[in-house]
Amino acid sequence: MMDINEIREYLPHRYPFLLVDRVVELDTEAQRIRAYKNVSINEPFFNGHFPAHPIMPGVLIIEAMAQAAGILGFKMLDVKPADGTLYYFVGSDKLRFRQPVLPGDQLILEAKFISCKRQIWKFECSASVDGKPVCSAEIICAERKL
Repeated sequence: MMDINEIREYLPHRYPFLLVDRVVELDTEAQRIRAYKNVSINEPFFNGHFPAHPIMPGVLIIEAMAQAAGILGFKMLDVKPADGTLYYFVGSDKLRFRQPVLPGDQLILEAKFISCKRQIWKFECSASVDGKPVCSAEIICAERKL
């Protein structure tokens, strides 16, 4: 549905912090998105986390979910960062990690819109590998005009 070139129009992030490789489902009516991140041993964070037992840092899994939620927010408003709107990750509730993410995994990212009050957006997010949940959280983002 969205390749990396289109994703780059909706996310201001760039290497090494662009953590969404492809959007496979996007339904602005149902207010949900499904995307993925291919996790490679070539990721720079694996050099130090951990060299003998590489696992994807949890904060980057959260960031990947937040980026998927950000794309959904931009699409729901029909705006892009180039239009002067950004989403800042400001918090999470109900955060849970269930298993590690390893090199070679495909991290499936899902986000569903919950609410927006005074430009504070809330999304129900999850990440999974091979159908098994690895992380879930309510992600909170602040919409800001530049």
